Amino acid sequence: QVQLVESGGGSVQAGGSLRLSCAASGATYMRNFMGWFRQAPGKEREGVAAIYTGVGSTYYANSVKGRFTISRDSAKNTVYLQMNSLKPEDTAMYYCAGTPYSLGSPLLQSEYKYWGQGTQVTVSS
Repeated sequence: QVQLVESGGGSVQAGGSLRLSCAASGATYMRNFMGWFRQAPGKEREGVAAIYTGVGSTYYANSVKGRFTISRDSAKNTVYLQMNSLKPEDTAMYYCAGTPYSLGSPLLQSEYKYWGQGTQVTVSS
């Protein structure tokens, strides 16, 4: 079984930065792909960034390219999401997710088996 625990959310003004962390436990191979998703009130959950932890390949939604960076620290079993130049539209609950493999679309929530409880990010203008 894989457990994922997010942290690092909070409130920040537009233009600011936050770093989210996702601490993972359980079999490493069960979380070869790790992703960050977000869901704003009244909207569907959307993929923000993903990483293939084995080789470090990364994937980003167009809306966050150039502003967000996903990374992993294998020794700490932790995946990070560095968020810079935050905008009010980035306000959402952010979720960490993991899966042993991807069918080719690592930003789709349907590809993920394990989910964390989420951490709230609020960006004020």
